[in-house]
Amino acid sequence: MSWRTVVISNSAKLDYKMGYMIVRQKEITQIHMSEIALLLIESTAVSITASLLAELTKQKVKVIFCDEKRNPSSELIPYYGSHDTSLKVRTQVGWDKETKLMIWTEIVSEKIRNQKRLLELAGKADEAVLLQSYLEEIKPGDATNREGHAAKVYFNGLFGKDFSRTSDIPFNAALNYGYGILLSAVNREIVSNGYITQLGLFHDNMFNPFNLGSDLMEPLRIFVDRKVFEMEPEKLEHEEKLQLVNLVNQEVRIDGKNNYLINAIKIYCRSVFDAVNDKDISLLKFCQW
Repeated sequence: MSWRTVVISNSAKLDYKMGYMIVRQKEITQIHMSEIALLLIESTAVSITASLLAELTKQKVKVIFCDEKRNPSSELIPYYGSHDTSLKVRTQVGWDKETKLMIWTEIVSEKIRNQKRLLELAGKADEAVLLQSYLEEIKPGDATNREGHAAKVYFNGLFGKDFSRTSDIPFNAALNYGYGILLSAVNREIVSNGYITQLGLFHDNMFNPFNLGSDLMEPLRIFVDRKVFEMEPEKLEHEEKLQLVNLVNQEVRIDGKNNYLINAIKIYCRSVFDAVNDKDISLLKFCQW
């Protein structure tokens, strides 16, 4: 099972040879392809061969490309992630609406539970109590938007009453950077399992190519939120970004066992697919911290 996160921060040439990714800088580094779970190309001064791109796709390595400001801007997604992609897509198109509604309700509930727990750890008891009341008020499909109400209370409790998710500040930049990493990791699992990212459970934006990824990553946001809360970033530069990228290598608990987050995301995503295909929400497995 792949486990390694590789970040290329400076000028380099990347190519492929006999099962290894070759990183040519002042020194030459070889990394076996089977070890790589995520490759982050942080610098625009990196050249990469077509043979390596083809092998990365074949090995289902998540590849994220950054722009000139070193922010995630795109990712490598294969056309066909599974031998039975055609069957999986037909199945996805026909997913039962009632089951999707039930799973989305569980996903939103888990997200709010995680937010409540972090508020408790941060000593924000009043806000945590309010989120508990929202949990008890959730209706199927979150028809009354308890998620939105909880988000306002949560972010203001965690980062201050003047905090806004639209502000151009390091906290938001760090949150967005971390969320981008998580979304890429989730998209990788969607495609690897033969499904497409455009068709979501709840999200249905015609301009969003990652509707399903946006759905599935919701309970995972807490890992970024907690890290940014601990970091209290005054800037978002190379060191801060590395801390956020390394989140996928932290240990979490899922299905009663400890696992790296990058592998726990695989288990979580597959559990969602099992739940929606079998119409059984008891199959859902969430990541715990």
